[in-house]
Amino acid sequence: MKLKILTPIILLCAAISVKVHAQSSRPDKLYSMSGIGFAFPIGETSDYFKPKFSTSLGLNLAVGNGGLFVYPKVSLHAFTFNQITPDAGFNYTLQKSRATTYLLNIALGYRKIVDKWAFYGFAGAGGGFILTPQAAVNTSTLQVNMDNKTNGLGIAEGGAGIEYNVGGANLFVEASYMHGFSKIQNKMFNTAPITIGIKPNLSKLLGKL
Repeated sequence: MKLKILTPIILLCAAISVKVHAQSSRPDKLYSMSGIGFAFPIGETSDYFKPKFSTSLGLNLAVGNGGLFVYPKVSLHAFTFNQITPDAGFNYTLQKSRATTYLLNIALGYRKIVDKWAFYGFAGAGGGFILTPQAAVNTSTLQVNMDNKTNGLGIAEGGAGIEYNVGGANLFVEASYMHGFSKIQNKMFNTAPITIGIKPNLSKLLGKL
């Protein structure tokens, strides 16, 4: 459900980019981005989170005729959740369970293209939700009722990446640092996502339509 809230923002940015940059001469006017990888917890975050397989979706929207671009990105990171203390109203801690992020970051970046290679960096902020599981045990009926706790938080993220052009798309590797401004399990949230994936050049595709 949270993804349904964040995805329209990405689509809106794409529609605006197509209109605003239609006259730009840049070869990298509009890329979509999809990646897979792992988000590695840093510091005290590793006390309750361990990395699992993660995904991310985004866009690169060119700004002007230089190397600047706007980078909206949805991070769908997954973690193994080892609860330290039970949530209010619950008596048990969950171990080896699963937590998932739905975080939107909007960053400003700069890309330098050298032949088939491109190098970029970015920094921005945003927010969203991290869902952590909860379990209520009914000892009389021998039932366990599962639920999710929605942890809202703001984030700041900065990072860098390398791309290689393969025609109508770029293959990329990206590393970043994400800092949360709210606590989970009374501890700060900090993670280092590492992502590999592909960025199709949508401006070339749309130019052929």
